[in-house]
Amino acid sequence: MKEKAKEARNSLQHGIYMVINPFVKLLIKMHVTPNIVTTIGFLGNVAAAVLLLIAADRALDGHADYRLVTLAGAFVIGFSLFDMLDGQVARLGNMTSSFGALYDSVLDRYCELFTLGAVEFFMICNGSVGGAILTFLALIGSIMVSYVRARAEGLGIECKKGFMQRPERVVVTSLSLLAAGITGQCGGSNPDVILTCAMGFIAFFANMTAIARIRHCYLQLKK
Repeated sequence: MKEKAKEARNSLQHGIYMVINPFVKLLIKMHVTPNIVTTIGFLGNVAAAVLLLIAADRALDGHADYRLVTLAGAFVIGFSLFDMLDGQVARLGNMTSSFGALYDSVLDRYCELFTLGAVEFFMICNGSVGGAILTFLALIGSIMVSYVRARAEGLGIECKKGFMQRPERVVVTSLSLLAAGITGQCGGSNPDVILTCAMGFIAFFANMTAIARIRHCYLQLKK
């Protein structure tokens, strides 16, 4: 089952690369560096967080602006594609570097902190305390998944176990924002339930992924 999931993930990634490679080659011809691409993706995610903060501020007045929530979801999924673009620009343009890898990883963490932190603040301002707590747990899980891998690799252990890695978290977050935003604009009841369920999903599986990685490291270090 795990092997099939891995194969499906690799096939999807390969298909995405086939689509974006022409654009990647264009960026290389324009002398755009991987670090510039990474920075653009980061700024786009910050913009998404700002949109959510504005929506949260309006929610305090009792009029949550779900148009901004929808736009934030579009920003997250759109600019997170730059996370794939920067790696391809580095590989195809022969511009890989140790600092580039570090810079990419650090800004990835900042993106998640900004995005999920803004979602949590929106939930609080909109009166969804349960959703805010689940978002906080999702944020903890997201950071710990990456942290355990970094510590494992520092000990010489390859650690890519688990289902809820960054691409999955980005997809769930962005789609839930889009769904909640569209539902809210159409006058649907309790659109925040969509966000709450999505954050609960990430919270559970991200923390399970972190635990699975810790267990993997434990078994490897026992050998």
